[in-house]
Amino acid sequence: MRKDNNRRTGFNGEGRMDSKKTGVKFGPKKDFFDKRGDKKTEFSKDSRTEKREYNKDKGFDKGKGFDKGKGFDKPAYGEKSRYSNDGRNKGPQKPYSFRSDEKRTEGEFKKVYKGRGKDEKPVHEWVPADKYSKDTRYPKKNFKKPFAKPINEERPEYNFEKLEQNHKKKNKSEDIRLNKYISNSGICSRREADELIQKGDITVNGQVIKEMGYKVKPGDKVQYKGKLINPEKPVYLLLNKPKDFITTTEDPMERKTVMNLIANACEERVFPVGRLDRNTTGLLLFTNDGELAAKLSHPSNNVKKIYQVTLDKPLTQNDEKAILEGLQLEDGLAQVDDMQVLSKDRTILGLEIHLGRNRIVRRIFAHLGYEVVALDRVMYAGLDKKDLPRGNYRFLTEKEVIRLKFFL
Repeated sequence: MRKDNNRRTGFNGEGRMDSKKTGVKFGPKKDFFDKRGDKKTEFSKDSRTEKREYNKDKGFDKGKGFDKGKGFDKPAYGEKSRYSNDGRNKGPQKPYSFRSDEKRTEGEFKKVYKGRGKDEKPVHEWVPADKYSKDTRYPKKNFKKPFAKPINEERPEYNFEKLEQNHKKKNKSEDIRLNKYISNSGICSRREADELIQKGDITVNGQVIKEMGYKVKPGDKVQYKGKLINPEKPVYLLLNKPKDFITTTEDPMERKTVMNLIANACEERVFPVGRLDRNTTGLLLFTNDGELAAKLSHPSNNVKKIYQVTLDKPLTQNDEKAILEGLQLEDGLAQVDDMQVLSKDRTILGLEIHLGRNRIVRRIFAHLGYEVVALDRVMYAGLDKKDLPRGNYRFLTEKEVIRLKFFL
């Protein structure tokens, strides 16, 4: 009975493991004393691919591991593995391990913006710092030709003197701040103009001006590096923005911006009024008239905007009622002016709103569990897309500019 048990368990009659059954060879017996002084017996392990000598004080030695040419490329105990950064042998690892935010250090990983989820919250991903490169993720592109095409090539001339007199602007001081004067000339922005003034690169009537609040009077000669500069003529452009263009004047990641669409429209330096998301299409106004831009952007003026919204699923009547009554979002109450269902399946809507908060339309529907598949701004401050195809731009007429400046 004992022999049968030995056969099943792999032990021979002497109480030692049979190497023929187990595949493990053991060397001669070794006697040693433990900490209590008790005598114990151990067998020194004699492996097929490695040999370790037994030491009474230290146990098995830590010297030799497996040979790289034989068997596994596994380090000996205490040696570092070439597959992992720590001393433990974990086997082949992924290119980088997903660790908790507490263990991520600034030098090892970088947080990369990946877009937004269905709840309109930003999504980020941690990637190794050595594998992250803006040049590889966003290769530089040379935009040789403008994407947009002009509708009317003739640029109109605007004359607002009579209207300014009627609106009591004659008695108003005609002095203008120096940084605004420089910005209107198209050289740079107001912030960059302040830096030029501090450096002493700007002269007024032959004198270097470093005073930040200095005002230029009519007839003053303003020079930059010896060249006379003059305020630019006003420019007003209306663009029907396509997808995949971001609303910014410059982008460090070299992505396509709306400025590439109007690159050859005018020589003056213009900037967009308001913002449209990358995947939002529709009307976008450009101008170098800072006064008009501030008027259209300020929330107290209640500039009307109409959007055509396409949802991923039909809008229920209860949600329609909730939107018209107003939704309480993270940044306050979101009140819409009007909303109409435009399709039979209740997925296409028309939304009128005057709020200018960031991604306000998408966040309204995301609050109720809807995803905005397509968003198109069809009307802005009374301007519409009539006879303006997608990807094209046009100059505003004098009548349109007068209504925006004096009657809006």
